[in-house]
Amino acid sequence: MMFRQYLQKNINSISILMKKKLWAQIVVAMILGLSIGLILSPQGGALVSQSVSLSIAAWIKLPGSVFLNLIQMVVVPLVISSIILGICSSGDPEYLKRVGSRIVPYFLATTTIAVVIGCFLAIAITPGAFIDASLLTSMVPESASAVQVVQVTSVPDKVAALIPSNVTAAQVERNMLQIVVFSIIVGIAVLALPKDKIKPFVSLAESIQEIALKIVSWAMLIAPYAVFGLLADITIRVGIEAIIGVSVYVATVVLGLVLLFFCYLFIIKFVAKMNVVKFITSIRDVQLLAFSTSSSAAVMPLSMSTAINQLRVKPSISKFIVPLGATVNMDGTALYQVIAALFLTQVYGIDLSTLEIVILILTTVGASIGSPSTPGVGIVILATILQGIGLPPSGIALIIGVDRILDMCRTTVNVTGDLTACCVMNRWLEAPKRE
Repeated sequence: MMFRQYLQKNINSISILMKKKLWAQIVVAMILGLSIGLILSPQGGALVSQSVSLSIAAWIKLPGSVFLNLIQMVVVPLVISSIILGICSSGDPEYLKRVGSRIVPYFLATTTIAVVIGCFLAIAITPGAFIDASLLTSMVPESASAVQVVQVTSVPDKVAALIPSNVTAAQVERNMLQIVVFSIIVGIAVLALPKDKIKPFVSLAESIQEIALKIVSWAMLIAPYAVFGLLADITIRVGIEAIIGVSVYVATVVLGLVLLFFCYLFIIKFVAKMNVVKFITSIRDVQLLAFSTSSSAAVMPLSMSTAINQLRVKPSISKFIVPLGATVNMDGTALYQVIAALFLTQVYGIDLSTLEIVILILTTVGASIGSPSTPGVGIVILATILQGIGLPPSGIALIIGVDRILDMCRTTVNVTGDLTACCVMNRWLEAPKRE
């Protein structure tokens, strides 16, 4: 009887935990998704044939696809309304100048740190020395051939293209950097007008944001099921062999992301002047959801809510920094791209000079800025970087099998970087008022 009461007490405790804690639900969903995926994977338990397992994977993935589509459906209006409201809520053009003059150098600095960490690890560990280039012919070459290289344009053209000549086209193409620039320009224009003139527009923006957040709250109800479906699907399709084949490369990327994460904690402790443990516990929901969905856009509403409610960041800062960071602050992606590029040069036996490595660093920093915050985009950007250093984009065939897993890891670091930036900006912008 006592054992039964003890068991029932623990079951009730777990049930309460699951109802109140999103992170607990996601952890359970992740474990179940990985387990089911390994069991059904042709390379794992092989309980069913490959065709049947892939068919099952498509159905298991359905909640995840619905979740991501719901988020993607409202991400553009949410970004536009959040940035405009973030600028308007500051109420002071000088305050906006202070934000811009600090956040741009900060993002460039952290991205450069990420790329330098990646370069150092790739050169020190040389993961390409542990693999035979002949494996390029055996690891999903058809997938790599489907990767399209981004067209290389001149720097003046890139600068001019930041301003969308057609906002509708930018929304259709999901060009988030153009959308962010458009939102900033509109927000500054609204701030420059008399308050009685802009009141209806601000009210409209607030309504759009509330509607978008309501839809996001509905999507969050199926988040654990989405996590289960997405992880089970990728595990069934990738299996374990693809990871083992390039395990040193995977370990190098993960080690780099861990070191970058500790850099963020250093920034939180000594720059933002915050308690590191409180920061980690506050952002775990965001990290787990980012890991599961591989999309910075998908966790954007949760990131803003966490910044405001858990980290006590001023709403005007979080509403501006989080959407901006989800577009231009891709530190984890930049680190991954430079390691992947150097890994493939090692596999092909290409020696890069110091100047070529510096050019690679600059190219990676530039390529990571403005990367769409959606799953799988990093591999497309990587194809452009490979072309820039004289490597065939088909070399992606060697690493494409594990890209989704690393995409999950680097997205987790990306959103951590966004929340770190929020805390730093909150400290830098609000500290003078307190002192």
